[in-house]
Amino acid sequence: MNAKKTHENNTEFGKSTSELLILKPEGYPLSGMMDEYPVIENRDVFEFYAREQWNGYVARKGDYLFDRRMFPDFAYRIIDVEPAESIIGSSTSIIVTEEENGLPSSAEIKSSVKFEDVIGQELAKQKCRLIERFLEEPERFGKWAPRNILFFGPSGTGKTMLAKALANKTDVPIIPVKATQLIGEYVGEGARQIHQLYDRAEEMAPCIIFIDELDAIALDRKFQELRGDVSEIVNALLTEMDGIVERDGVCTICSTNRIYSLDSAIRSRFEEEIEFVLPGEEEVVKIFESNVKTFPLQVEDCNFRLLAKKANGLSGRDIVEKVLKTALHQAIIEDREIVTSKDFENALAKLGRKDAPQGPFELYI
Repeated sequence: MNAKKTHENNTEFGKSTSELLILKPEGYPLSGMMDEYPVIENRDVFEFYAREQWNGYVARKGDYLFDRRMFPDFAYRIIDVEPAESIIGSSTSIIVTEEENGLPSSAEIKSSVKFEDVIGQELAKQKCRLIERFLEEPERFGKWAPRNILFFGPSGTGKTMLAKALANKTDVPIIPVKATQLIGEYVGEGARQIHQLYDRAEEMAPCIIFIDELDAIALDRKFQELRGDVSEIVNALLTEMDGIVERDGVCTICSTNRIYSLDSAIRSRFEEEIEFVLPGEEEVVKIFESNVKTFPLQVEDCNFRLLAKKANGLSGRDIVEKVLKTALHQAIIEDREIVTSKDFENALAKLGRKDAPQGPFELYI
């Protein structure tokens, strides 16, 4: 609750004027399906609008300010104010941010991952050349630009790594988002976050938006009873992917391990579907050889090809996290300076992979 202080009723008159006020949008106290959420398109205009309606209010960290005009009862939480418990005035600078620490989020997220770090997936890498050319020269493609790409395949096969490698190769920023992060607390909040995500990417263009675990919000409706807010998120994403608002230089890459469970409306928006497969024997050998070089302990001469046969059916992430790391940790626990073949074999045995399993199911779950 914020009490307005005036010359007539202000018992605390003499408090200083706020120099800086940082707000975070929190939504409505109650929500209905028809509620609209404000989108700040011109920060200077919003600052003038906010100062005018909240002029004279005491700003206390943690309190809420409610819009009384265009979006009645929409709440903004005061994240920070300088000086503390000061009065909003005509000279107060007002910043709106999504961050809890009061600082506007940094725009660029750079990656250091290289294509060479992604072992295998040669077909996926080849198809990424098109996206690479587009990000390097977006103005040349026009309406032929690859805007929406879907990476699909089993978990741990390098989908996220390849997206980061692509951003690094083309020297463009990448905004990685888990689909579950887009589900807000209030109806309409998730849709607003989608549009803000694309606004941010457009400011940074050329830029990659990478949405991981797309199936968390875009499952076919026959597999789930959609909540109203999730439905709004899907509709907002469809709007952005359709390019109703032109976002020059923005490329959307989504990933899923449940492609056949995706909503057909979402799936139809992707111009290209790039499959990621489990590593073959040669690729598993390379994963073993490249990773043991970084071990803090020595590794005895091992028959990695034999180990690769036993690791058939494992993803690259499984090999690194559940085989190599387990073997290394076992040697450290036993106070040894050498990792042996037996350590790797024991780690594989724990996974029940002594014998080569059948190939993966077509539906990745």
